[in-house]
Amino acid sequence: MPPRHALPVAAACAVVFAVLGVVFAGERTPGAVDGAVANTIEGLADGLLRVFVLPTEPPVLLAVLGVLVAVTVWRRDRAALALVVAAPAVAVSVNTWVLKPAFGRVYDDHLAYPSGHTVSLVAVLTVLAVLARPGPPRAATVVTGVVLTALAGIGMVGLEYHYLSDVLGGAAFAVAATLGLAALVGASARHRRGGGVAGERGEPADRA
Repeated sequence: MPPRHALPVAAACAVVFAVLGVVFAGERTPGAVDGAVANTIEGLADGLLRVFVLPTEPPVLLAVLGVLVAVTVWRRDRAALALVVAAPAVAVSVNTWVLKPAFGRVYDDHLAYPSGHTVSLVAVLTVLAVLARPGPPRAATVVTGVVLTALAGIGMVGLEYHYLSDVLGGAAFAVAATLGLAALVGASARHRRGGGVAGERGEPADRA
């Protein structure tokens, strides 16, 4: 199911997430880069910032997931359906109940690392990238996802929801978790088909 380079990307993202988490664990103040970015964004209109953050909101993400579930059910693509259902749920749950308490970074009065809004958005965007057709469609999906995540990060920093490092850590964790789950789902699907090599007879991602 995932592209062939997915596991190296997942590993790199896991390292970024872990390093940032260790650096900022238990902190209550911004890092130097966090502060510089916040100062740069300061002054942007709240209305614009809220538009940037809109893709992270649950109604938007649930609507996208609903469409993906309907499409995968219609195509009878059980592997893709499993990824659509599991990846965002697992990433958000682990982030909320394990990672935030473990790292203990606080922004104002709430645990902030990794950013939950970012984890939700990037998990869904990564699912879309995995299920997109290889080549230009997948590349376009990745570029769109990066742009949406960057704008959402600007919005969250500008609205004082998170520091930049919270956003980066959330994005890195979501990519690592989703690609890791995609690899597991893909391996399970190949096993059910009798151990075929990835890409033979068309992986779910190749048909999406």
